[in-house]
Amino acid sequence: MIAGPVAQFWSEFRVNRVAVVALAIVATIVVLSLVAPWITPQNPYDMAGLRLADARRPPGFVSPRTGITHWLGTDGQGRDVLSAILYGLRVSIEIGLSAGIIAFSLGVTLGTFAAYLGGRIEALIMRFIDLQLSFPAILLALVLAAVLGQGKWQLVAALVTAQYAYFARTAHGAAATERSKDYVEAALSTPLKPHVVVLRHILPNCMPPLIVVATVQVANSIALEATLSFLGLGLPVSEPSLGMLIANGFQYLLSGRYWISIYPGIALIVLIASINLVGDQVRDQLNPRLRR
Repeated sequence: MIAGPVAQFWSEFRVNRVAVVALAIVATIVVLSLVAPWITPQNPYDMAGLRLADARRPPGFVSPRTGITHWLGTDGQGRDVLSAILYGLRVSIEIGLSAGIIAFSLGVTLGTFAAYLGGRIEALIMRFIDLQLSFPAILLALVLAAVLGQGKWQLVAALVTAQYAYFARTAHGAAATERSKDYVEAALSTPLKPHVVVLRHILPNCMPPLIVVATVQVANSIALEATLSFLGLGLPVSEPSLGMLIANGFQYLLSGRYWISIYPGIALIVLIASINLVGDQVRDQLNPRLRR
């Protein structure tokens, strides 16, 4: 029962070679970020292990003190850029997935039950969602990050608050369409509790558009996290993310030390672009009108 749809989905997905390559890149980045502590020559979070004498060294530099070959050079604090990128990718993926899952759960719950309940409750919830959508997500994230302060979970809370409304709006539109169909009316005629009808009948049929939005919003969460870190409102200095690594090297760009910002920026672009390419293919497959 499960293998059939999955196999069919994969057979259609692999037709798009660009999407397959993008999925492979995402999987590779995830694996490398997970095993970073075991494959990197340095722990960039260990401030005691950094050597300022090795700071701002070009790619290929071999430290005479530690014997480490810094293939992508070092930054202004003496961090190995390759190690910092892999650790930063892990932070970005962790925060992006955490924020995406929580925002998905919150937004889908609000949107689905608003469509099911209808009336004043639906109007109240959706007008609040519309009001929030009128503000740019980056503006909300900036304000909340400044108010909540630095920290991983403070950053996740800011991203969730800035993005859950997109899931709520999508879930409400899909659930409102399903709510008017005959199979829902038939389910309501039986002695089933309302939450059972929502979870077992309405929600499963709303998942295709929500999966597409979830893919896009994970990429947006990673981009927002990098933006906040670049502006100094993300994680602490002791836990550099990709955005902070780019910010640390920004002042050295004009002096020829390009590697401090360029390589983390390339890693961030590759990750976000690959996720978006996978999301585009998933969207095309789940929406028959968009199939080529």
